[in-house]
Amino acid sequence: MNKALLFLLLLCICSCKQPKKENISSAVLSQPITIDYAQGFTIERTTSDITIIKVSSPWPESEDSFTYALVPKEKLASITLDKDAYNAIIAVPVEKMVVTSTTHIPALEALGEADKLIGFPDTEYVSSPMTRKRINEGLVQELGNNESLNSEMVIALNPEVVVGFSINHENKAYETIQRSNIPVVYNGDWTEETPLGKAEWIKFFAPFFQKEKEADSIFKSIEDNYNNAKALAKKANNRPKVLSGALYKDIWYLPGGKSWASKFIEDANAEYLWNSTSSTGSLSLSLESVIERAYDADFWISPSQFGSYLELSKANQHYAQFSAFRNKKVYTYANSTGETGGLLYFELAPNRPDLVLKDLIHIFHPELLPNYRPTFFKPLD
Repeated sequence: MNKALLFLLLLCICSCKQPKKENISSAVLSQPITIDYAQGFTIERTTSDITIIKVSSPWPESEDSFTYALVPKEKLASITLDKDAYNAIIAVPVEKMVVTSTTHIPALEALGEADKLIGFPDTEYVSSPMTRKRINEGLVQELGNNESLNSEMVIALNPEVVVGFSINHENKAYETIQRSNIPVVYNGDWTEETPLGKAEWIKFFAPFFQKEKEADSIFKSIEDNYNNAKALAKKANNRPKVLSGALYKDIWYLPGGKSWASKFIEDANAEYLWNSTSSTGSLSLSLESVIERAYDADFWISPSQFGSYLELSKANQHYAQFSAFRNKKVYTYANSTGETGGLLYFELAPNRPDLVLKDLIHIFHPELLPNYRPTFFKPLD
């Protein structure tokens, strides 16, 4: 073989070699991404630009935690990950996503990624005009309901990731989807106990689209708006007493004193009558005990899903005993709905606590926001 031919052969062999893959350990991490309020997740970045998301609170009192690795698509060929170290490995940016809670939708829209949503369970509950339009155009497929997600339809859509919502670790639909090599990641925004903690979960969604800077900017604006409104509320000269909740089958359900809903009332400079209780969820009380404590409350907010005084009085004649009922000081989120009847509060409020707080300040201290137009809470009809 002559030297020229040998040189060409060696050159060909060398050019055909695969690039050496970098083996990335989950222990090789840079500084964590700042999360100021949310307690249920953390984000870290490796020196190779891999984002590690750890979800420690996928559902209340969870003993399970989940770790996800988000790898830039252009680096997939050059990086090797230990699959046993992660619950899912996702290539980013994601182009096709399925989400399972209405609270996920405002985050996608705020990040400018609403067009990546291709499937959702119970689409009738979606209130957002932007996403409703995409549903009506057939761009977002109906996937059954979250309790029995249609796994066959999800697999047929072949999303790059499913953002799951679950009340416990048992979800057969998610297991089926994962066996089809579609990653499922859990989002626990609903387990947060503070208004800004829930809203900060926009930072959970951002790395899937490589939009961390945008998420930081969006959240900072919400945080500033919330804190400015809270400071404004402190200027009020009075602190009204507030009742919440309503009866369901002879039990009055209302927020616990350490709950998300109770925190809004406190930050609006009002006295929630059960603020001394330690529950972060809801309380279950008798009608008699509620009347005893709150018959003279100045305001009554969130009376379940009742939208009018007539509905309240027909449901139970004892409601009329409350001063707030007699003085027409009852306010509800039930009258703020989307095109198909979905409640805007359940969808948008966790993402925009600044708007919730301003609604309540306008109700409790109208002199502080005289020209404000409420988003969620409106007077009963």
